[in-house]
Amino acid sequence: MLRLTWVQPEDLIGHELRQATQDGREPSAVAARWQAAAGPEAPQHAGASATPASPYLRLLATDLLDELADLPSRLSDEEPTDLTRIKSLCPDWPPDPAGRPTPPTHEQPPHTPALHEHPPPHTPALRGQSCRWGGTGGRDGTPSAPGRATTPRAPHPASLEAAWLGRAVGCLLGKPVEKLPLTGIRQLAKATGNWPLKTYFTAHGVPQDLLTRYPWNRRSATTSLAENIDGMPEDDDLNYPLLNLLVLQRHTRAFTPTDVATVWLDELPAGRTFTAERIAYRNLLSGLEPPLTARHHNPFREWIGALIRADVHGWTNPGDPAAAAEQAHRDATLTHTANGVYAAMFTAAVIATAVTGDHDVHACLRTGLTVVPPRSRLAHAVRQAVELAHQHTDFDTVVDALHATYAATHHWVHAVPNTALIAAALTHADGDFTGSVRRAVSGGWDTDSNGATAGSIAGLLAGSPRALPEHWTAPLKNRLATSVGDFHGTGFDTLAHLTHLEATRP
Repeated sequence: MLRLTWVQPEDLIGHELRQATQDGREPSAVAARWQAAAGPEAPQHAGASATPASPYLRLLATDLLDELADLPSRLSDEEPTDLTRIKSLCPDWPPDPAGRPTPPTHEQPPHTPALHEHPPPHTPALRGQSCRWGGTGGRDGTPSAPGRATTPRAPHPASLEAAWLGRAVGCLLGKPVEKLPLTGIRQLAKATGNWPLKTYFTAHGVPQDLLTRYPWNRRSATTSLAENIDGMPEDDDLNYPLLNLLVLQRHTRAFTPTDVATVWLDELPAGRTFTAERIAYRNLLSGLEPPLTARHHNPFREWIGALIRADVHGWTNPGDPAAAAEQAHRDATLTHTANGVYAAMFTAAVIATAVTGDHDVHACLRTGLTVVPPRSRLAHAVRQAVELAHQHTDFDTVVDALHATYAATHHWVHAVPNTALIAAALTHADGDFTGSVRRAVSGGWDTDSNGATAGSIAGLLAGSPRALPEHWTAPLKNRLATSVGDFHGTGFDTLAHLTHLEATRP
């Protein structure tokens, strides 16, 4: 029997019960009915339970998911998803760099074209072409998004290449140990003398009994251990930035959530989606439209998926964290709500601040918090993590404290603890590239995603590919594998060029 991960009601209900507790609903009566029917707990590591459910349990799970969605939340006033309400709760929302008043926010544009209505022409990825830095790359008559400065400040192309490389390096470092517990990550690294992490993980020298207890991620070991790396292998943490490049190329900064959905349906294989993205993809195919795609039977709506899509929004809004956050919001609300959206907005604002080269990592993180409702769970977690990073010289102590706070109650892919860990890693490393990436990965949870985001930010702060240690970047061979569009085999220099074109488009 085909076991589809991340979509079956009997596998979603346990996650939704946990989500309900976290977002201020009272799910105990629903939980009691599920337990009385001998319903299984949520799968711990994969998206499907080991044993297929009976037809009765599947129908019951579907009904209970609907009941949970109708429960009121005591946190709704402090953790809205609507952008206007988010901004009303943020007293230090960043000003428009052009000095103009912020125009009204429209959650839905006056006209939202139907999915696949008049599909736009394909924009080539320029694979194999040489890149010349220069020119704005803008098209006459291109509409600008709300709050966009008329003449955006151009990021330095070298810093964008460093950001792309940094994202790939951090992702690649974290791939072999994704899903492993913190103890396993530490023991595997120590067994080869690679603790604190100095380079990519290797299986050479690791005792077999240790590998039996803590096996490498089965999908990544063949491409992501040091002895196997041959270019950057495919990963969703790189696929989504590529997709967002296509969104901007085809729809400009004025894109809508429906535009994002259209690009996904055109370019993203369903099998390359996970958690909230797979649920939203299924909802689109069922005829639902954003923002309902993020809410319907989607217990993963506060997980990390929107955060890993945020980099391009920051890269293309240099010095304008408010515009970056608003752009990330339009992307994120296809799949996420509340803290899942805030994580993307926070990341985009941090990156938009870092890309100018004018601020240290601490100023960037402070700016990121200005676009997050201050009484939200995400804001609290980031503030706590930054404080821990300032208090302790040993980063393992910081990690242990974060795990003590969140590990028992949050899935390892949830946005709240993972965003906190990223902020702690960047703070503790003072933005240093190797220090940031190795801390983000060594902290566990969603290791490849955390490493990717930390690497992107620290790469920007480094300012140039030449500033990144060669032992990290050389194995990438300036080559990216992907199933998105025509990007397979593209170099990071070319990706930086394409991003620069979008960042300088009026």
